[in-house]
Amino acid sequence: MPRVLLIEDNREIAGMLFDFFEYNGLELDYADNGELGLKLALENTFDLILLDLMLPRIDGITLCQRLRETGDSTPILMLTAMDSQKDEIQGLNVGADDYLTKPFDLEILQARMQALMRRHSGAVAANELHYQDITLHLKTGKAYRQGKLLVLTPTTFTLLKMLVSAAPNLVTKEEMAYQLWGEDKPSQDVLRSHIYQLRSQLDKPFESQILKTRPKIGFYLEGDQ
Repeated sequence: MPRVLLIEDNREIAGMLFDFFEYNGLELDYADNGELGLKLALENTFDLILLDLMLPRIDGITLCQRLRETGDSTPILMLTAMDSQKDEIQGLNVGADDYLTKPFDLEILQARMQALMRRHSGAVAANELHYQDITLHLKTGKAYRQGKLLVLTPTTFTLLKMLVSAAPNLVTKEEMAYQLWGEDKPSQDVLRSHIYQLRSQLDKPFESQILKTRPKIGFYLEGDQ
């Protein structure tokens, strides 16, 4: 069930949206001011945020900007009673994904929300790789295990990407060397050094070791036991 955060100080609009989205199978969390809305958005995971522009404590523009500055990529659909191109441009410039002016048709709102959630889930799938407790963000070149950032060089990130993409199957030393250096392969000691660096980040800080070696052949990430 999709989970949506509504940040809206108008209780009448909030009640109407609760009834509509509950009927359509969406879970709706609610904040009636920007301060509480920001707190909920930072502490929880949502599929979409419905954000009013005019809010007490923290306005919608500032809230949106602060969320994006933390790296939060949750789709944001801004709602406002102001029919102004300036407001629309300002909202989009600080990171909102779409904009709808009150009063709005509920079915149009739902269609816009569904489109945003589809695009976001597609973008996440295309930009991330997952295996077990490992997550790779391909756009940023960052990798995590159990939510902890791994300090990787571009080379060790590439090696981990190959291993995650193939997991739980084995990646041979020859495949690794070709992906990294093409036909101009260095000695095996260079690859061994990079594997050592990867293992120092991927395995050593954690209780379980996931990077396994098949002697003289290659490496693989261990599957479920």
